[in-house]
Amino acid sequence: MAAAIKETNDPQSVHFFEGVEKLLEIWFTSRPCGTTEDPDTDKEKHDLRNIPRQKWESLLKIVRCEIISFCRNDQMDAYVLSESSMFVSKRRLILKTCGTTTPLQCLEPLLQLVEQYTGFEEVEDVFYSRKNYKKPELQISPHQAFEEEVALLDTFFDDGEAYCLGSVDSDCWYLYTLNRQKCSDIKREPDQTLEILMTNLDPEVMAIFTRDLSSSAAEATVKSGIEKLIPNMIIDDFLFEPCGYSMNGLSKSGCYMTIHITPEPDFSYVSFESNIPQASYTEVIRRVLDTFKPGKFVVTVFANKESVATEMPRELDQADNFTFGGDWLRHDVQYCRFKNYDLTCAFYSKFPS
Repeated sequence: MAAAIKETNDPQSVHFFEGVEKLLEIWFTSRPCGTTEDPDTDKEKHDLRNIPRQKWESLLKIVRCEIISFCRNDQMDAYVLSESSMFVSKRRLILKTCGTTTPLQCLEPLLQLVEQYTGFEEVEDVFYSRKNYKKPELQISPHQAFEEEVALLDTFFDDGEAYCLGSVDSDCWYLYTLNRQKCSDIKREPDQTLEILMTNLDPEVMAIFTRDLSSSAAEATVKSGIEKLIPNMIIDDFLFEPCGYSMNGLSKSGCYMTIHITPEPDFSYVSFESNIPQASYTEVIRRVLDTFKPGKFVVTVFANKESVATEMPRELDQADNFTFGGDWLRHDVQYCRFKNYDLTCAFYSKFPS
């Protein structure tokens, strides 16, 4: 999350790093609507993991980041990047990048790679999201303004829709997704995502993710309690110099977890994301909040009808201030029902002590 070299576009500006990530998730399919071809025909070719490592490295240069660590299992390839993470599974790509990275600039070459190496014929779904930046003026086009990002996405997808949840005057969360009904004759796989975006974090907790207090990523992972957040994850972690931390976790079932930490007090930021299938995420959210002790956080939950978490967006919408323990004040909550997913986005801060 926090790169070893902190970026700014202004050489006169003081040290600053934008922890807020841009999150791009794309699902591909080998069977366009209306066709009768078996989607699993030529199974070995229809796989995003067939794209060679060298091609991913070249693509990430466009995004302005690089691979620094890698792990995999039968379900997924997971990359720790100099600015956050990338996950590649059979049909889904997740690219999550912080700092002044430019993930939307890679869309055209990405789609060309998918066509060349995988045999997938079309994009099934797209999710592009991010919290509002602390310093948007330091971003690189098209990422300075959400309207600019939407304009670029619309050149690739003619049925995309854009949303802003929360308050545009303070904390908000942007989303672009396709307003596309999935084919009724194609079996949909369960899908769910929990994301917690935290700011104003406890300085003592953040100090763990510096070289002053931790000699290695493994030490920071154990000392902070990250290893206990979701059990039975294979963890690939990295501690940056002089501070900053990223980790990916993979389970045998194909689920992932990823955490990225910018610990500097003036702009501290932590993100947590996972797709573990649970009927309720309340306990996971409590563990994350207890681990990092934020002053403010945004939580989002996506789930489709096939997911065991399908009721969680509604549960979060109806939760009270004390659901996650501690003294939390919910400022805003919005529940959205899309054609294929339900979503809830909620904004919290600590009660004044």
